Amino acid sequence: MATNFQAKLLTEDEYKSFESVYKDFYDRAKLEYKFELEPLDYKGFIDAIRKDLIRCIVLLENSIPTAFLIYTTSISEAVELNIIHCYNMENIEERSSYLIKEFLKETEYERDDKVVCYPMLGAQKNLIHEVAKYGFKFIGIVVLRFMMFGTNSKEIFRMYEPEPLPEGYSLTEWDRRYFNYAVTVVNEAFENSADALFDPRFKTAEGTEDIIHKIVENVYAEFLPEATTVLLYKGEPVGFCFMNLTGGQIANIPIFGLRKEHQGKGFSKIMLAHSLKKLINMEEVEKRPITELNTTTETNNFQALKLYRHLGFKEDYNYPQAYLA
Repeated sequence: MATNFQAKLLTEDEYKSFESVYKDFYDRAKLEYKFELEPLDYKGFIDAIRKDLIRCIVLLENSIPTAFLIYTTSISEAVELNIIHCYNMENIEERSSYLIKEFLKETEYERDDKVVCYPMLGAQKNLIHEVAKYGFKFIGIVVLRFMMFGTNSKEIFRMYEPEPLPEGYSLTEWDRRYFNYAVTVVNEAFENSADALFDPRFKTAEGTEDIIHKIVENVYAEFLPEATTVLLYKGEPVGFCFMNLTGGQIANIPIFGLRKEHQGKGFSKIMLAHSLKKLINMEEVEKRPITELNTTTETNNFQALKLYRHLGFKEDYNYPQAYLA
């Protein structure tokens, strides 16, 4: 009997039969898709669907759910494609094609003024040739980690001795009065960067303001003002190394920006080391259960990779960041 394929938005009629497909993804999320934290359980997932926080396209084969695609339009100015998964990872290329076609159809009007971004984590990188057929372009991203335990990251970091700051420069932590400076600095640093290709908010001051607001107001994760480093020149902020915390234990650098005229002088390493020292103190002295600090950069950003390695970061894995403008 020929297989009848149908890709459509998940509706309440499919909730019961879809549960086994979602649980198959849930069980693979950390190991095969490199999720930092466990995804929503099935009840939480259905609740997010009902609240329109996420949308799910399901592939039915002879009316039986076998694959799905999850996306959202509510967090940023991009359409964020979060995951494509097939039950038991079977026939993933053919099944993903049906899902992507329906996704592009469902988001046709939203894509008039938004880009699509798709971090192809873990096993999803196997879909790169399929995704490319629909006009997606790709940037290579590498994930780096500074581990508090189980590696020699701390030993490498403690060998680093920062150069004294030149006259006129100083370091301090985040203060709300620096907000407008942060918008200006980050917008200047990122408006022509690869990040702006898949998050166009970086291209405007208004969009950058939204990003900074969501960082400092704990929208993305718990903001760590005491570990966020601000570089001052003659009392005016010219660089920012933001820090936040996911799940109470995984620290991350959401934004790292420095004004152009202050680049190339070693300040990025000094700022990062200052923030890292604060995090280590939070873990060792304050006994906060911080297990790591992670960050990402482009695979061809050799200067950044060298900086991170010198402070004790280890390259974990890389993935293609897909985007469709």
